[in-house]
Amino acid sequence: MTTTGKVWFVGAGPGAADLLTLRAARVIGTADVVIWAASLVHADVLAHARPGAELVDSSQLPIEGVLPLYQRAAAEGLTVARIHSGDPALWGAVQEQLDLCAALGLAVEIVPGVSSFTAVAALVGRELTIPEVAQSVILTRLEGGKTPMPAGERVREFARHGTTMALFLSAARSGQAQAELLAGGYPPETPVVVAYQATWPDELVVRCTLAELEATVKAHKLWKHTLFLVGPALAATGTRSHLYHPGHFHAFRRAEPAARAALRRARAGGAAGPAAGENLPAAGDPAGDGR
Repeated sequence: MTTTGKVWFVGAGPGAADLLTLRAARVIGTADVVIWAASLVHADVLAHARPGAELVDSSQLPIEGVLPLYQRAAAEGLTVARIHSGDPALWGAVQEQLDLCAALGLAVEIVPGVSSFTAVAALVGRELTIPEVAQSVILTRLEGGKTPMPAGERVREFARHGTTMALFLSAARSGQAQAELLAGGYPPETPVVVAYQATWPDELVVRCTLAELEATVKAHKLWKHTLFLVGPALAATGTRSHLYHPGHFHAFRRAEPAARAALRRARAGGAAGPAAGENLPAAGDPAGDGR
């Protein structure tokens, strides 16, 4: 009888073990084999593993070194928890492993995790999408590293949008990162957050301007495990969200008529109204739940 196992790809979050999701902790706690990379995942997450589980540090293994574990899981019907730092959807080398599991007939499931960019935003107490300041977040990395970037994906081009950017895997070339961000149009005074080992015991979070980025990174001797947040939202004061405006309504709340009329006038005048292209729901429309 053929036995089929299962591999769970588990997002461990940015570092702190108590930032694991409940599902992630449960999956780790029921796995026969727990694979984790000591270079990227904090050892505290292993506290969730059950007694007797096989613990494998993959930090020194290529994917060919992990493959035998997946083969054994398929042959013996084992459950594997493959722990990834942050969220597996971002720079997790997950797709190639999913392909391997499919070839072996293994069932797979992914547990999302807290990404380091949201963890850093929480650490500095900032919203990354402030109305009328920034409504998009660009997640990218600097070109020229070990992994080639696709044509058309360049930090300089992304910078032209002037919105919030999270720049991963780029600290070793901070001078190049600073030059590309400036060349793309961010002003030198643009606020930047430099975060090393966010939520780990030895975390370091420093604020600076874009003009100071390279000097800041080199002063602290950072070259890995470091994330940059860049953009005007990191210093802007909040503007009014329409979701909680008394003139906004949705299926659970009626609008106040005077405030509703003020919102309509603001939109017609182009001031403090919804962003371009956003339609306020007509009276009686129950779907008015946007920001």
